[in-house]
Amino acid sequence: MKYIDHGKGGPPSCMILKEGPSPQIKAGEVLIEVAYAGVNRPDVFQRMGAYPPPPDASPILGLEVAGRIAAVADDVTEWTLGDWVCALTPGGGYAEYCTVPALHCLPVPRGLSLACAASLPENYFTVWSNVFDAGRLQAGENFLAHGGAGGIGYTAIQLAKAFGASVFTTVTGAEQMEAVKKLGADVVLDYETQDWSKEIENLVGRRGIDCILDFVGGPYIQKNLRLLARNGRLVQIAFLQGAKVELDCLPILTKNLTFTGSMLRPRSLEEKAAIARALLQNVWPLFEAGKLKVLISAVFELAEAAQAHALMESAAHIGKLVLKVR
Repeated sequence: MKYIDHGKGGPPSCMILKEGPSPQIKAGEVLIEVAYAGVNRPDVFQRMGAYPPPPDASPILGLEVAGRIAAVADDVTEWTLGDWVCALTPGGGYAEYCTVPALHCLPVPRGLSLACAASLPENYFTVWSNVFDAGRLQAGENFLAHGGAGGIGYTAIQLAKAFGASVFTTVTGAEQMEAVKKLGADVVLDYETQDWSKEIENLVGRRGIDCILDFVGGPYIQKNLRLLARNGRLVQIAFLQGAKVELDCLPILTKNLTFTGSMLRPRSLEEKAAIARALLQNVWPLFEAGKLKVLISAVFELAEAAQAHALMESAAHIGKLVLKVR
């Protein structure tokens, strides 16, 4: 098969197209003939050597795919040859074939293209598990998602609105602001030209924000804690501006706050399977009812993975980046 090799890691240019043997399925797995693969920021971190794959995972980049099932293990009953699926992968998505635990696959939602389907798993698994499981977001609450124009952000905006929350978000530039407003964000702030924390504080006052999803970290952490309402939840999924900060933690005590976070990739097979079931029950029907949109910023050929990563690092895109594998 053809696949993207990133060697010992480095800048986007370290990724080259190679040929090698196709992976072999193990018990509980299916082999997917990949049509499209999603591009995500963890792929960038792995390429740079900052996000190593689990010991038993493929070293090839790629955490989500869509395509046709080409083989199933003897103990798999959920899927059959020829089924069209999208899947959260433990790795190996930037390739013509990828093995995936059968329980981490989901049907391609009716009406969605394979390119759109490939852009779903990483974001929706992440947002559901962090915003609705860990963050316990409820209808009628105030929700803040930082980076609303990216894959995680625009997913979080739509799901929070679909389940009845008031949504605040931070982006940069008029184009991104307009895009997230169309997705339903109630309050959109430009983090480069506005003091977003003061603006939100002026809007919500003592009411505060009930749940915040953040991947920036650094100076955002203290501002997030200050904005949270009593019993508020701050859910951290990355630290792009640093994890080591000096904090005034008193608000955690005085407002009974929860400061938590998680990484998706190290979670157990069972945990990810439970998230897949929750998505199938609660979210997939929203796609088929036309209540959720998919934003594809750009589609690259597999051999153009370096250009996709360069665009990802620029943060100039709106929505998802996808690789066309076949």
